[in-house]
Amino acid sequence: METRVVFQSEQNIDAAVMKEAGDLIRAGELVAFPTETVYGLGGDAMNAASSAKIYQAKGRPSDNPLIVHICRFEDIYEICSQVPPEAEKLAKAYWPGPLTMILPKAERVPGETTGGLDTVAVRFPSHPVAKAFIEAAGGFIAAPSANVSGRPSPTLARYVLEDMDGKIPLIIDGGAVGIGVESTIIDLTGEEPELLRPGYITKEMLTETLGTVGQDRTMMEAHPTGRPKAPGMRYRHYAPKGELTLVSGKSDRVAAYIREQCRLAKAEHKRRGFCVRKRVCSCIRRRYLTASSVWAAGLLRRVLPESFIGC
Repeated sequence: METRVVFQSEQNIDAAVMKEAGDLIRAGELVAFPTETVYGLGGDAMNAASSAKIYQAKGRPSDNPLIVHICRFEDIYEICSQVPPEAEKLAKAYWPGPLTMILPKAERVPGETTGGLDTVAVRFPSHPVAKAFIEAAGGFIAAPSANVSGRPSPTLARYVLEDMDGKIPLIIDGGAVGIGVESTIIDLTGEEPELLRPGYITKEMLTETLGTVGQDRTMMEAHPTGRPKAPGMRYRHYAPKGELTLVSGKSDRVAAYIREQCRLAKAEHKRRGFCVRKRVCSCIRRRYLTASSVWAAGLLRRVLPESFIGC
């Protein structure tokens, strides 16, 4: 199969390209598309065969649920059997945006899309190209990140092509995504709302909106064995090809090590990333941090408040 890559600007979306993408989805094919978080690998959420294709293309276990993307809030009532007041509060505060809600599924949603669960993960993305694509495709797109299972989620179309070339007919290139971290997932089916996956929308933000938010214990387990309620809760995830080194010690010695690694990386024309505690940051010279890493640091502080990243 030949994989085409078609660029689409947020400010100038081509209706003909959206129609082509929508027609492919209706025919049971898969299309990769940009969202504000990462690129998604989309298929018809109401077509069991399409969901099976997604699992096959990614090499993803079939009990790992897919997220259904919508382009209008009212569409949630078509795929969920119950929509509690908490969901409406969260939607008002954070939709469209990087938040996924777990709700009881309607009968029309295939078990292949939900990983066999009686719940469904729902998100309303804010990216203009994503919304136009979802509408053109019929309104319900099942989409995990557009990468081989276990690899980092793609933030550029060229990274999607690396993993999906020859597997899908079309990649919609919307340029670099704005966030780069997958959506926060919150479960609204229990006695109290429960955070299943951290993301750009933090637990503190959710608590401010709802009052009380718990946290699933699976998030803290090194080797969870239970059936996953949502994507990213059990299987190997976000695994880059690069090496990871853990460094511990006094702040000044850790900072010295980081400075030396920065010097070596620059001499070798390579890039290195660091995730360190705040007290170490004051020991690291500002000249080692690029503009992009300063932006990344602001994002990471929202997800992991006690950490900082530099490249």
